[in-house]
Amino acid sequence: MEMSYTLAVTLFGYAVLWFFGRVKALIYFSQRRTSKGYAPLQTDLEEFVTSRVLAPLKDCYARPIVSPASTWIDVLEREVVDSRCISKGRTRRCFNFGSFNYLGFGDPESPCRDEVIKVAVHYSSHTCSNRQHLGTTRVHIELEETVARFIGKEAAMCFGMGYGTNWAGIPAIIGRGCLIISDTQNHASIANGARTSGAAIKTFQHNDAQDLERVIRKSILEGMDSKRPWKKILIIVEGIYSMEGTLCPLEELIRIKKKYKCYLYIDEAHSIGAVGPRGRGVCDMKGIPPADVDILMGTFSKSFGSMGGYIAGPRDLIERMKLYSAGWIHSPSMSPAAAQGVMSVMKCIMGEDGTTIGRAKLVSLHRNALYVRDRLISMGCEVLADAGSPVIPVMLSMPGAVCAFSRLTFERNIAVVVVGYPATPKFQSRIRFCVSAGHTLEELKIALDRVEEVVDLCGLRYMRGWCQGWKHNKTSPEPNLKIIEMKSKEPRISENGKVPTKTTEEVRKKRK
Repeated sequence: MEMSYTLAVTLFGYAVLWFFGRVKALIYFSQRRTSKGYAPLQTDLEEFVTSRVLAPLKDCYARPIVSPASTWIDVLEREVVDSRCISKGRTRRCFNFGSFNYLGFGDPESPCRDEVIKVAVHYSSHTCSNRQHLGTTRVHIELEETVARFIGKEAAMCFGMGYGTNWAGIPAIIGRGCLIISDTQNHASIANGARTSGAAIKTFQHNDAQDLERVIRKSILEGMDSKRPWKKILIIVEGIYSMEGTLCPLEELIRIKKKYKCYLYIDEAHSIGAVGPRGRGVCDMKGIPPADVDILMGTFSKSFGSMGGYIAGPRDLIERMKLYSAGWIHSPSMSPAAAQGVMSVMKCIMGEDGTTIGRAKLVSLHRNALYVRDRLISMGCEVLADAGSPVIPVMLSMPGAVCAFSRLTFERNIAVVVVGYPATPKFQSRIRFCVSAGHTLEELKIALDRVEEVVDLCGLRYMRGWCQGWKHNKTSPEPNLKIIEMKSKEPRISENGKVPTKTTEEVRKKRK
C-alpha cells in the first residue's frame, strides 16, 4: 500500500511538472531561435528537460565550495533567477555528507601532507609529458610497485584519471572476437570502455549470479557465429556500486568464472581502501585471495585522497597493456605530488610508516558506515546500501523531493548529494550519503537528527511498515558495533541493540 501510494504521487508529480513545463514552453516558444540553415543543437525533448525541468533546480547541483573539502565545508549560497544561478555573496558552513574522502586523507591535516609538499617542490606540479616520453619519475615507478604490493598482484599500471582508467584500460585487454558480460548497474566509464574495445557486449541483471550464468551458458552455446567460438569472455562488475551501495557477490562470481573458463574484472573505485579489515577491498572483506580475480581496477580519488587510477594483474598482461593502451601512452602522466600522496596513504594503511593511523581510520570508517546505515533504516527510509558500504543511497522517488531534500538539508547546514532524472531512471531519484572516517559519532548524531527532520517533512519513511518496533532512540547509548569481523550478509545491530527482522535486499525483492 505504501509503495503504491509513493508510485502514484511520483507519477502525479511528473504529470504536473510536464504540464506546466509544456505551458511555459508554448508561452516562451518565440524566444527559442535557431540560426537559418543550421540544425538545432538540442532536440525538443532535450531542450524541454534542460530548460523546464533541470534549470529551476540548478542551485541543488554543483554547489561551489570556498574551503578545503574536509568534513566541514564552506558552501557558496545561490539562488535561481531566470534559469540562472546567482550568488548571494555569502557562504554557509555545512557538514560534508557527500564527499568520497572516505578515510579523511584528503583533509588539509592529512598525515601524508608533508611528503606530498616535498615531492611537489622537488618535481614541480606536473611532468608535462606522457609516461613513454619524459613523464616517468622515480615516484611513478615506486607507486606502481606499491600498488601491486597493496593489492596483492604481480604488477600494476597507473593512469592520470579514474574515469580514463576504465575507458583506456578495457580496450587494451579485450577486442574484436571477444565478449564482455557487464552488470547492468556498471559505471559509465565501463560502458564507454567496453564500446571502445570493439568486443561484443551483453548484460546481466544487477548482482544476479543465476542470470549471469544463464547469459554465459547461452553465449558459449551460440558462439560468435555458427562456426566460431568466442576468443575470450570477460565478466566486468564493481566491488561497490556507486549508485546502489551494494557489494558484488564475489564468491558466486569466482565460482562461475572458473566453471566456464572466463576472466573476471572488478572495478574497486569505491571499495579499495574502504572495506575489509586491512582496507584491501572486497577480496579482503570476503577473505578471498586476490589471485582468484584476474584483473583488479581502482581509483585514487576516493579513499586515497588524490587523483588517477590503476589496473593490477599478471605481469605479462600489464606489460602488454602498456604497449596497447592509447590512453596510457598518449595522456600526460600523473602529477608527481598526486602519485606521492597515493603512495604515502597506502604505506600508512599498511603500517609501513611506523604508525597505526591507517588502521584507526579504517576502524572509524567501518563504525561510521554501519551507524549511519542502521540509523537511516530505523527512520523508515528505503536504504539501498549493503552493510559496510561507505556510500549509502536512500530512495527519494518523487521528483519534488529531490530539490526539497537538498534545500531543506542545506538550510540545516548539511551538504548532501541528490541524484535524479536523467542521471537515474524517472522513478529512482535518490540521496547519496557518503561517510568519512573524519566524522565523529557526535557529529553524525546531530547531522542525522537534522536529516530525520527533513525525512519527516518530505515524507520519506517508505519502509516504516516493517520498521515499527525498531525506532531510533535519541537518548540511547553509543552503538556497540563489531565492525571488522562482520560478514556483509549478517544482520546488523541497531543502536538500541535490536536486530531488524528483514534485510534491505529482502525488502527490495518484495517491492519488485
